[in-house]
Amino acid sequence: MIILVMGVSGSGKTTIGKTLAESLGWKFRDADDFHPQENIDKMRNGVALNDADRLPWLQKMLDVIKQCLSETTNIVITCSALKESYRQMLLVNHESVKLVYLKGSFELIQQRLKERKNHFMNEQLLKSQFDILEEPLDSLTVDISQPLEVIVREIVEKLRSQLG
Repeated sequence: MIILVMGVSGSGKTTIGKTLAESLGWKFRDADDFHPQENIDKMRNGVALNDADRLPWLQKMLDVIKQCLSETTNIVITCSALKESYRQMLLVNHESVKLVYLKGSFELIQQRLKERKNHFMNEQLLKSQFDILEEPLDSLTVDISQPLEVIVREIVEKLRSQLG
């Protein structure tokens, strides 16, 4: 099974994803590790990515997902997946892919980005992410204003109830 944790930059994907993977004893992959250097440079310079910039990156993520599905690897993968078309590309309708949406207010996430160090995504790009965000209707949605342990426990409990 694959749990795809999505949300805008600063929503806690990496922290929550790693903690969730550890609590389940699963593997973890962060989509940020797959960005080409050109994308990282653009974001570092405050330039928002467009669909053409994201396509090769999403293709790499799709390759990872397909490999995990073929190997029946249990894994938590984090990816912004801001648009429905991106999520469709990443197989979120596959029976073995579960989508978790980390939802938070612009103000909360902006504050987190101000406090974050050593990351290529800066707070000026947050508005562009909220502008293109298409909130998923078919996801397990969690409120990120809660403590980390509460968020992870909620995700695990909701997934268990969905899976029976």
